[in-house]
Amino acid sequence: MKIVFTPDWFLSPDVIIEVFSFVILFLFFIFSYKNYKLNKNKNSLYLGIGFLLIALAELATILTKLILYYDTSFTQTVGQIIVTYQAVQSVDIFYYVGFFWHKLLTLAGFFMIYRLPFKKTFAGDFIFGVYFLLISALFSVGFYYLFHLTALILLILIIGNYYEVYKKNKSDNTKLLISALSLLAFSQVIFILSKFVVFYAIAQVIQLVSYILLLVLIIRILQHGKSYKGFLGKKKNGKK
Repeated sequence: MKIVFTPDWFLSPDVIIEVFSFVILFLFFIFSYKNYKLNKNKNSLYLGIGFLLIALAELATILTKLILYYDTSFTQTVGQIIVTYQAVQSVDIFYYVGFFWHKLLTLAGFFMIYRLPFKKTFAGDFIFGVYFLLISALFSVGFYYLFHLTALILLILIIGNYYEVYKKNKSDNTKLLISALSLLAFSQVIFILSKFVVFYAIAQVIQLVSYILLLVLIIRILQHGKSYKGFLGKKKNGKK
């Protein structure tokens, strides 16, 4: 069974990148929530929740990969079950469930971020979105590129939304956020080619750089304090 295309020499860096990504995304959520409490801007709250879902997706991947790659006590227990009951498929199910939640939560996070600029949310649109994400996550187990293609489409739509925001406010914050999202979208293109294992490592590094840009954005906002209003880069006191 080979669910992910991680080369053996990249196993430890892979998990470290996932942990670092989780920390940054969770920090992004915390800061978004604090910004919401300060300015009562619901967009900041929803943006934070979107990134929180992606952070939880990273956490699901970390836990699954730790069991998949390393000799943990849980892995030994599962191994004993396999020997006793000859139920090899039971382990496959565990791994599939772990990676399924990673895909579903990631796509749900991107979908929430994409829906931010829309004033009205129709029930039919929401139901269709959930159905689309669920189908994409389920079928991407057999067709891994379907997940990355869906993520790429959502990211392109999100970038388009924030580019419209940038044209209005010309904010450095918005530009930095667009840069991070663009790198994240580019990583999805490389992930589609990850059947060639070296591309998986390259995509993970590019994704890490995109999350580092998000960390830089958080630091910039913290350094400038209240002169920044959220992640949409609204101006105050003549500053971007």
